[in-house]
Amino acid sequence: MQNLKDKVAVVFAATGEIAGAVARSLAGHGAKVYVTARNLEALKALAQEIKAKGGWAQAAKVDALNEEEIDKFLAKVVADNGRLDVVFNGIAVEYSEMGGRPLATLATFQQFMAPFEKICGSQFLTSRVAAKYMVQTATEGTILHLNAAASRSKIPNLGAFSAACAAVEAMTRVMAAELGANGIKVICISSGALMETKRISGWIDRASKEYGVPVDQIVAQYKAFDMTKTSPTLKMVGETAAFLASETGIAFNSHVVDVDCGKLNIL
Repeated sequence: MQNLKDKVAVVFAATGEIAGAVARSLAGHGAKVYVTARNLEALKALAQEIKAKGGWAQAAKVDALNEEEIDKFLAKVVADNGRLDVVFNGIAVEYSEMGGRPLATLATFQQFMAPFEKICGSQFLTSRVAAKYMVQTATEGTILHLNAAASRSKIPNLGAFSAACAAVEAMTRVMAAELGANGIKVICISSGALMETKRISGWIDRASKEYGVPVDQIVAQYKAFDMTKTSPTLKMVGETAAFLASETGIAFNSHVVDVDCGKLNIL
């Protein structure tokens, strides 16, 4: 289904597994997709994969935490196409950047703020600049944020990360209210733990070693809250993003869309 035909999309931090899945789905639905990140060689491989499957993709080196680079790149995209329809930022943090200890014993204020700067800060930069160009070109586009279900969970030792994810949700609602008059939608995709990704498997392995709990037990504890036997996948996240960016996704705006197949422990 080509429900994004003639749409122009930019995916930031596209070398990440989630952002890569989103880029593939957007292109698969007909969008012209620009993939960006700091690792140009990995981006070129992703773009080539998309093109090999019949999609349109172009790679560019852009740091999603550098506003000047973001602005310069999006200005070029708009100059080349006359519009900007979809923006997705898949930036994430490593396990070592999540806090990983009780809030009361975090060593420094800087450690607490680090996830805010990387997660919420990057989403702010890319969406703010994207909104500027969508308004200038009178494009009724879609800005897609990404966070994790930790924003509405009660997980010990992830206070800084959870708070940063919650901040992304709050920013989504406010930006949607501010940009709605211009026909611009702002939506947050909140992904559950994707067991197929290297990031989640790596976090589980590290947590297992740190707390002396078997990997199987950690996975079982997480899956015990599943409402069904189905678990979320990268493809589900990508297809959800494509749907939200399409005309059929018009009913969604300011929403936090959970891609977790239903979890009993998520508010």
